Parts: sequence; structure tokens; C-alpha cells
Amino acid sequence: MSLDALFRPFTVKNLTLPNRIVMAPMTRSFSPGGIPTSDVAGYYRRRAEGGVGLIVTEGTVVERPAARNDAAVPVFHGDALPQWRKVVDEVHAAGGLIAPQIWHVGSARGQGAEWEPLGKVDAPSGLVAPGKQKYEPMTDEDIADTIAAFGASARAAKDIGFDAVEIHGAHGYLIDQFFWPGLNARDDRWGGPSIAERARFGVEVVKAMREGVGEDIPVILRLSQWKQQDYDAKIAANPDELAEWLLPLSDAGVDVFHCSQRRFWEPEFEGSDLNFAGWTKKVTGKPTITVGSVGLDGEFIAAFGGAGSEPASLDGLIERLERDEFDLVAVGRALLADPRWVEKIRDSRHDELLPFERSYLARLT
Repeated sequence: MSLDALFRPFTVKNLTLPNRIVMAPMTRSFSPGGIPTSDVAGYYRRRAEGGVGLIVTEGTVVERPAARNDAAVPVFHGDALPQWRKVVDEVHAAGGLIAPQIWHVGSARGQGAEWEPLGKVDAPSGLVAPGKQKYEPMTDEDIADTIAAFGASARAAKDIGFDAVEIHGAHGYLIDQFFWPGLNARDDRWGGPSIAERARFGVEVVKAMREGVGEDIPVILRLSQWKQQDYDAKIAANPDELAEWLLPLSDAGVDVFHCSQRRFWEPEFEGSDLNFAGWTKKVTGKPTITVGSVGLDGEFIAAFGGAGSEPASLDGLIERLERDEFDLVAVGRALLADPRWVEKIRDSRHDELLPFERSYLARLT
């Protein structure tokens, strides 16, 4: 199958990508004390040298006391910012483009038994799972300060020279906890029975990020139906609910929706072959990124249990891209294992593609 669709340029706002391949954000935990090192900069530079269209960094957290759940997860404030500038400079020197993923884990804790949050945990209703309350709900002041922290990170990203920004609103972390009725039991303006009501926090975060970066820098929002707390969760059960969820976010300033699935080829709703990214593009009219086990024969959740994956055909993915089901393709584990994955695909060097194994999670290749 022709690779032309995968290697066409793509433009959004002031950003033109040389191809449709995005490096998916993947938590690496190689930033001691939250400060990215020269090894982190080199890790991203190698992906730029390998031809990735847009690199989205690992999640990097806003300035809130308990925004991260691992001491080696990078932060996006204070002493970390000069080091992030070095990351940007390395990627740009290699001809690449890069966006930080701005993150807050909320009540999703437990990435290391020794790690304790440095202050009050932010959570919509204090829940860590449906029906399981561990923390106090966020106050209005907590919510306002958190929204402001996202805006501050956006301004920092612009000042440092990042080419776009991504907001992590997926996978059961803070913004997604507001979306999900399983963790948002609030009865004030930040909660309610409808997804439009529960989306209000996310909408305000998007507005703050948009104000922070200005009108010309693209704002990407990563979303998922599934949660780490419940792989079968659904925010939207049908296209009408999807529109109710996403249109306010689109209106608030999202330029691109990054639609996370465990397996990109699975249809989102009955009666249509469209996946999550396809339906999101259909209801919002905005560009979308698809992601989920691209280029490998096993899905990523299994990888954390030790499962490996072999290279897989991209034919089905390219067919969907050719019919404009979505606009961009995020690649995770295949790029984590092999910084030259893009150029090998482009040059049809399929016999050189590397399998993924769990050991890659333990080092920066």
C-alpha cells in the first residue's frame, strides 16, 4: 500500500508538520526531582532526527502540590523550565517540532509505594474509584488555582519556544475525573448529571491554556473513553453524547483532539466502523489524532504486565487515513523502542523494524 497519506504535510494554525506521524506522550520517569536531564533531551532529539512529524513529550505537571504521582515525573514550572528549553533547542536543532503534554494526575496515585504527594490531593469529589472516597473534594479556590496553574504552564511553553501544547484530559487523571460521573459526584457548577455540566472544568482549563499560548499556537486535547480505573468506562454512549461532551471544548479553543483507544481499529459506536478519532472529527469538524497499538500486534496495557509485541502492518491504518477518518497518527511503543521507526517505515525497511519488549520501559533508548 502507498505510504503517501502518511507522509503528506499537515498544517494547523501556525504549525506545519512534515508528515502525519506524532510521537505519543509516554511517561518515562527519568527526571530526578522533576527536572529533565540531558538524557531526556537526547531521547527526544533522536526521535526528531528519525523523522517524527511532531513529538509530544511525556506528561509534565502543573504547579500544584500533588500534581504528580512519581518523584521522577517531570514538572513544568520553576527550575525545570530552563531544562525544558534545552529539550526544545535539541529537538529544533535536529529539525523537529515538539509540544509538552501538560498534566495533573488528580487522585490517581500509587506509581511507587515510597512516593507521597507534597500536599493536598486535588480530586473533584475526593474519589479514587467509583464509590471509594479517600480525599477531600476540591474547593472552589483549589479549582481556580489549578486552572490558573494550567494557564501558567501554557505561557511558559510559549516563552520557551514549544511549537504546540497538549492538555492531558484522558485516562482517569484530573481533567478526566471531572468528565467521568464515576469520580465526579459534585452538585455545584463543576458537576451534574450531564456531560456538558461535568465538562465545565475542562472547558475552563482549555480557555486558560488558549489565553496562555495566544491564538497562533495549536492547543491539542487528549481524551479517552477508557480509564485506568475502569477499562470499560464510557463518557459518551452515542454520537449525541459525544457532541455534548466535545463541542464546548472545541468552542473553548481546542484545535486538535487526540483520541486515545487501546486499539485504534475498534469502532467507537455500534452501526459504524468509525473509531474514536473518526467520530470526534465527525461531530466537531476539528482535526484529530488516532492512537492505540499502532504498528504493533499487541496492545499497550498488556505491555505493563510484561507482554511483548511484534511489528504489524499499517495497511488498515493507512486506508482510514486516506479516507480522512482522522488526520494524524500517534505512535507510542514502536517509537519508544526505535527512534528510527519513521524513517524505516518511509523507506520500506520493514525487516529492520524492532519488536517491543518491556525492558524498553526501563531505559531511554
